[in-house]
Amino acid sequence: MPRTRTRSRSRTAALTAAALLAAFLPFTASSASADDPAPVPVDRFEGEVPFANQPAEGIFTWGGSSTDNPTLTFKDRSDAPEGAKVLEGTYNISAYGGFSHDYAADQPGHDWTASKGIRFWWYGQNTAPLPPGSGKKINFEIKDGGASGEASELWTTSFTDDWEGWHQVEIPFADFVYRTDYQPVGGIDQVLGLDKMWGYALTLPTGAPGRFAMDDVELYGKADPSLKVSVATDAAVYPVKEGDSAHIKISLATTGAAPTEEPVTVAYTTEGGTADPAKDYTPTSGTVTFPAGSASGASQTVTVATTKDKVAAEEAETIPLKLTVTGAKPPAETPQVVINAHGLPYQNAKLPVKKRVADLLSRLSPAEKAGQMTQAERNALKSQGDIAGYGLGSLLSGGGSVPTPNTPEAWAKMVDSYQLRAQATRFQIPLIYGVDAVHGHNNVIGSTIMPHNIGLGATRDPALAEKTGAVTANEVRATGIPWDFAPCLCVSRDERWGRTYESYGEDAALVSSLETVIQGMQGRADGKDLSRNDKVLATAKHFVGDGGTAYGSSTTGSYTVDQGVTTVTRQELEAVHLAPFADAVKRGIGSVMPSYSSLDIIGDDEGPVKMHADAAMINGVLKDRMGFKGFVISDWQAIDQIPGDYPSDVRTSINAGLDMIMVPTNYQTFTATLQDEVKAGRIAQSRIDDAVSRILTQKFQLGLFEKPYADTANLSKVGSADHRAVARTAAAESQVLLKNTGNVLPLKPSQKVYVAGSNADDLGNQAGGWTVTWQGGSGKTTTGTTILDGIKKDVTDPTALTYSKDASAPTTGYDVGVVVVGEKPYAEGIGDVGNGHTLALTAADQAAIDKVCAAMKCAVLIVSGRPQLIGDQLARTDALVASWLPGTEGDGVADVLYGKKAFTGQLPLTWPKSESQLPINVGDATYDPQFPYGWGLTTLKKTPPGGEVTLRALALAANFVKADSPAGKEIATAARQIVQQKIETHLTQATSKPFADADHLLLTGDLKGAIAKLTAAYRAA
Repeated sequence: MPRTRTRSRSRTAALTAAALLAAFLPFTASSASADDPAPVPVDRFEGEVPFANQPAEGIFTWGGSSTDNPTLTFKDRSDAPEGAKVLEGTYNISAYGGFSHDYAADQPGHDWTASKGIRFWWYGQNTAPLPPGSGKKINFEIKDGGASGEASELWTTSFTDDWEGWHQVEIPFADFVYRTDYQPVGGIDQVLGLDKMWGYALTLPTGAPGRFAMDDVELYGKADPSLKVSVATDAAVYPVKEGDSAHIKISLATTGAAPTEEPVTVAYTTEGGTADPAKDYTPTSGTVTFPAGSASGASQTVTVATTKDKVAAEEAETIPLKLTVTGAKPPAETPQVVINAHGLPYQNAKLPVKKRVADLLSRLSPAEKAGQMTQAERNALKSQGDIAGYGLGSLLSGGGSVPTPNTPEAWAKMVDSYQLRAQATRFQIPLIYGVDAVHGHNNVIGSTIMPHNIGLGATRDPALAEKTGAVTANEVRATGIPWDFAPCLCVSRDERWGRTYESYGEDAALVSSLETVIQGMQGRADGKDLSRNDKVLATAKHFVGDGGTAYGSSTTGSYTVDQGVTTVTRQELEAVHLAPFADAVKRGIGSVMPSYSSLDIIGDDEGPVKMHADAAMINGVLKDRMGFKGFVISDWQAIDQIPGDYPSDVRTSINAGLDMIMVPTNYQTFTATLQDEVKAGRIAQSRIDDAVSRILTQKFQLGLFEKPYADTANLSKVGSADHRAVARTAAAESQVLLKNTGNVLPLKPSQKVYVAGSNADDLGNQAGGWTVTWQGGSGKTTTGTTILDGIKKDVTDPTALTYSKDASAPTTGYDVGVVVVGEKPYAEGIGDVGNGHTLALTAADQAAIDKVCAAMKCAVLIVSGRPQLIGDQLARTDALVASWLPGTEGDGVADVLYGKKAFTGQLPLTWPKSESQLPINVGDATYDPQFPYGWGLTTLKKTPPGGEVTLRALALAANFVKADSPAGKEIATAARQIVQQKIETHLTQATSKPFADADHLLLTGDLKGAIAKLTAAYRAA
């Protein structure tokens, strides 16, 4: 634990008192010794380190929202322990918040290896006084290795503010532990090297306003030699067949890769475990020695031999190899040899899955069943040994939870390391690892990033949607991950929702038509393709109604729409929100994730019910009525939002039909609570057995028992040219041409082009949220081509192209301007309108449009996850394109700009005139948008002549073909072109409503009705 020393007045007084005390006592309370080096200052808070952000050195605040950031100031105080000033601050934190001191990122990291620990003065607020240990807890962390303070590895400890007045907190480096709930770059090597340090951070208490004062952060003492040298084994688990030998490699690691200064000895002995030394293995013991001067990486091998005991069927047995280390830091845990389970019926791949599940289920203990129902975030593991210790069924990587380096190869290696841990359980049940690959394997740098779902909705191309699913599955499975939390089958009814771009559109018929993505991911509906090395288990989310939450109904933090309440009639619920899930079940979807939101069905007198607690919907509708056979996985910590205490949350959600809980951090409490609830009879054993059976069924179908580790045969395909070609096609087909006065588009390669706007050359912005990190980020966050890159490839003369982001370059002498504007990345409720976001274009974007379009013919592209209010700028543009979030392949956007491919996209959402119109959707009684649902001009072919005469002929032909046949699509396209040509830019309520209704009817298969609606729009124009 950190040690503290009280200070009542000044450092001088404290030192004087210590000197006087030394005259009467043989030693003082100070931890300093005569040969300790002088302290090394880190922060004196005299202003020598400013308030600043990376890459410069500085102190800065952070928090879950802007209101969670503490306030800081350098304050003159007469009682300052050192110097004249201290750091003072106030805070009122609801989620999380604190402050950091980062060293400059453009300078080398600092070397702290010579010191024993870090210490600082803290002004205690415990005026009660309360007993020691009962005050507020403050977390303190240091930043080790990596590229900078914000891309380092975090090591943490805490101290309790249980004093009054100044006291000095001393924390030996040996007290810091690897932070398991969050790592900025997913962790590095889990070794506290201390030779490349980037600073420190404090996380302040939540729940009530507070204030603090701090002074004189410094390094103190002489380093513990054992911190410079550590002993490691090449693995923690060594599975072997009965009768084979395990070879444990023991190696040294030194700080800075320096040779050892002292000898290191490692005594080893086989001790404990579940294997019997009399018949299962040959006991072994001994010592290996690394002499002084041994190089970092030096290794020796210990062999443990197992024997055949002639028992035909056995569960796995463990043989721990206890290591006693002298002269170095020992391994964090004891390595284990595991004699593999063998001869058990569930291991027989020739048996039907149902029989394998029944056999394995019959063998599991209550604790093992609880473990199978638990999903933890990988960074939340207190120790990787907890995978076996708690028998965890699943791990996940949340958005941005990535290995270092963030490469496909590192992902496969990381997932395999977790799977190896599961081999130390009795029945060696493999993990099912999950990830949010919502538009490609989007957490992985260099992967193929597809357009977000809203762009795929604009393509109206089920075959293409299936290809994007297949590419995503291929890349995800190649990295050892068999489970994808996608697709989102939400029907977005209000574009103020921050998750709008995760939806295929506002029409359930459109969403259902693109569920071919499920076959792309999973293969055949019977699940027989799931064991292939290019398929993954898909997840239909979020059940049900997450796209219908009302503005202002959310109670989550500062969210306005996300996780709010969906209030609908039962008829609307069935037609709009449930229909896509019914189709997904028919397609064999393997898992379903409920929504954070609440459902309020008008007329049932129950009021809003959290979806994670809605047994009528999950058990009654999804499982019983729809016949869903997969398993239900909760969303991130979502059961905690159910009213009641934690045991109530657990039993309510499990009894409602949830099979696995994404805990994701407190897996210890969850597994214990679940077992307690079953033991008390509040959750039936049959409900547990049903949940575990559903989970095991999918694990068997995925082939994980036979092949738990990554099949890396397809690793070279991650981000490959073939995969990017699919994404490029999707980007091209997702572009929606809303206006094209004077046929400005397509451009000609010979034209002199002026390119401007915030999103013309920003890969991160065009990819959007859920790209590399949860919220995404601007700039070159991954590999790909920007829209500007694509345009440059299509211009005949490179000197005939000028790019000026803010349109500050001269605008004379150009044939055409291309202004690319829109949103910056966001995800979930962080992106809700009213939560720091708006649908209006920024002032800079508007200014760029105004300047370029006043000087030349111009095409404006809006790169966004939802419609933007174009307002006054619309009249100034010659061409307008809804470019959505096209992903990493900006070449695809250039393909339609230059006519290599035709514009064929159609609006998946109604484009409003103003925010006051929202929500506005196809089918509304009053419907007068800027552009209607389904609108989209095409450059595919010339508009057929003949006007209404031709429409009548098309209506007659519609009687004899199906809407989704090639002939039916030709009829619909011709009719749309005739109508859109007549309407041009003169959209009115009389034309927009039948036009939007026609597109809905086409998606439902009613070609004849659609042509009738288009004819009505033509007549109203």
